[in-house]
Amino acid sequence: MEDTRNLVDEYKGLSNEEVFEALSKKRNTLEVAIENVEHDFNIGTVVRNANSFNVSKVHIIGKKKYNRRGAMCTDKYLEILHWDNIGDFLASQEGRELVAIENNTPRALPLGDKKFTEKTTLIFGSENNGISAELLEKAHDVRYIESFGSTRSVNVGVASGIAMYEWVRQLVL
Repeated sequence: MEDTRNLVDEYKGLSNEEVFEALSKKRNTLEVAIENVEHDFNIGTVVRNANSFNVSKVHIIGKKKYNRRGAMCTDKYLEILHWDNIGDFLASQEGRELVAIENNTPRALPLGDKKFTEKTTLIFGSENNGISAELLEKAHDVRYIESFGSTRSVNVGVASGIAMYEWVRQLVL
């Protein structure tokens, strides 16, 4: 029977558990946090991107449910942690650099100038309200993705892929 899952050939024919274990042996140290993203499909897109870059963990802060269809079942191959509040999430981040991807604050600097550390957690917020003031205050660094057209930002799912790629480009490739 043909394996129709959206997997690279190396993982075709393996059970979901076997794919998870195989990926776990070569996970990156990058972690990703999503805080109360309002559109369920966007959370699924961030999760799918996290799988593509083989991040070690995905943290969802606040809202627990999301549209797993957007994740294309990749949530089965990742460690996804849910946090009811910011304090509990922050307690799990000891020794990690928290980098918020946010364009709606004067504190933000261009992503292209960032030199990432190995133990980084990228934080993404909702498209309408961004990252909460409480979490943004706790971030060690805040970056925005440079825009060259008329819009000041890209969709949060797209932003997550760009930021994860930049971390991988600097520390893995």
